Amino acid sequence: MTRPFAALATALALSLLPSPAYASLNLCNRTSYVVYAATAALASTGTDVKGWTRIVPGSCAIAIEGDLAAQNYFLYARSARAHSGTARSWGGPVSLCAEDRDFRLRLPPGVVRCSDAASHELGFAPVETHHMRSWTTTLRESPDLPSMPAAARAGLRRLLGDIGVRDLGNDAAVDAALAQFRKRNRMPDKADTASLFSALETEAMKSAVPVGYSICNDTVAAVYAAIGLKTGQVFASKGWWTVAGGTCSQAITDPLSDRVWLRVERPNGAPLVAGPATFCTTNLEFEIQGRERCAQRGLAEAGFAETNVRRLPGYTARVTATGLK
Repeated sequence: MTRPFAALATALALSLLPSPAYASLNLCNRTSYVVYAATAALASTGTDVKGWTRIVPGSCAIAIEGDLAAQNYFLYARSARAHSGTARSWGGPVSLCAEDRDFRLRLPPGVVRCSDAASHELGFAPVETHHMRSWTTTLRESPDLPSMPAAARAGLRRLLGDIGVRDLGNDAAVDAALAQFRKRNRMPDKADTASLFSALETEAMKSAVPVGYSICNDTVAAVYAAIGLKTGQVFASKGWWTVAGGTCSQAITDPLSDRVWLRVERPNGAPLVAGPATFCTTNLEFEIQGRERCAQRGLAEAGFAETNVRRLPGYTARVTATGLK
């Protein structure tokens, strides 16, 4: 849930510093959470909103490249859904449209209300760049971590806890747990921090059941996934999500309210998960209301398998080489 920017003062500080080396809006993460950020640039011709920039603890990433010539800039950030416990969000009072998956939106001047079902409003915080060509915003948490290396260490510790590792009270225990994790996942002994964060976040997504509907691909190759939904008496279908091998993707972020069906295809179009329930699809990204008269509407029709969400607030569908696990 987005909280007012002022209310975040005890949990977060935004450190704003000019960054002369390269013309860009740079985001640094001095928290123990893997963070995903969306940014917006307001000009007289409209507002460009895009996300999500992933920033692991103790690192920085470029969110907007080039000279910062827009009238105003805004930021919203959230903790990764792989983290257990209450989700963290960093935002403010400015409502702008965003999407749950990676996105880029162009909003006409004065438009805030979202134009389609795939987007929704989030509260963004203003970023005062003082008309500099470059600017760096640093996300912090409370209590403040003393340095970027300390944030990286705290982030690795947090993700180890998210995958169920206990007794991490000292650095030696953390080092031992990381060594076991590298060995179990056949990673080099000297795997860099970025690789460790990626592997730990993926593992945490597999073991956690966040609110919403996640699709985890336990095969080595990428797959394409689509879902069918029934909310009340209304049917709909959405797709396609590209889910790389060994990773997860979240198709629904709100608590589940009714039935969900799934279809997964290999890159050549061969079905990997399918079933008797038919929904309308297309070859491109789609969101379709209703499941009837697909052909008459110029749409394809495909079979989906129902997943047993059992009215749970969250569910993870695990896809193996032989179908649903």
